Amino acid sequence: MLKIGIVDDHKLFRKGLSKLMESFYNVEVALEAESGAQLLQMLEQVSPNLLLIDLQMPGLDGFETCKTVRQLYPDIKILVISQLITKEAIHKIMQIGVHGFFSKNSNPEQLQDAIYSIRDKDFYFGQELGTIIREAILWEKKVKNNASPAVLLLTKRETEIVQMACKEYSSSEIAEKLYINVRTVETHRKRIMEKTDSKNFIGVVLYALKNDLVRIEDL
Repeated sequence: MLKIGIVDDHKLFRKGLSKLMESFYNVEVALEAESGAQLLQMLEQVSPNLLLIDLQMPGLDGFETCKTVRQLYPDIKILVISQLITKEAIHKIMQIGVHGFFSKNSNPEQLQDAIYSIRDKDFYFGQELGTIIREAILWEKKVKNNASPAVLLLTKRETEIVQMACKEYSSSEIAEKLYINVRTVETHRKRIMEKTDSKNFIGVVLYALKNDLVRIEDL
């Protein structure tokens, strides 16, 4: 059972989201919090697998909440759900190391795909956010235009695994196609994260996007 935590200061939205979760297979809402501060208190007693966090909240906002959770509870995955979809916001949450971003303007049915994607692939990028994500990456490149070019650290096999993972292949499917065992794929994934200094696999995806190893359309 996948345990979900919902963090949003709007009670109506929280309750609506919680009701929607009831229709998802093998998913249950383990906690609801109206603020980042309340969430941190509740996490001392409850351990969800995935948090759905809004960015625009009074007090401890979503950015600081995500940052704190990533530091204190690195095993908890985070899906940001917000209507704030500027390139600056997307860039900031990517740097924090959240596992995905879901726009509040998206179809509710897509949320189930987002949750399962994070569970199975460790990341989620909604297709409707492709342009914003591309702008965020190009914006970062422009901001860092005086920095040295990134060095491609990955071997040919590691690059293949990244590209296949981005195309939604599971570790077992990758193993089958490359004629290797699943444990070898997982070892490669761990080494890729270490090489790219990524907090999770979404960091690897961002590295691949920045270095033109994959395209937004491949996600």
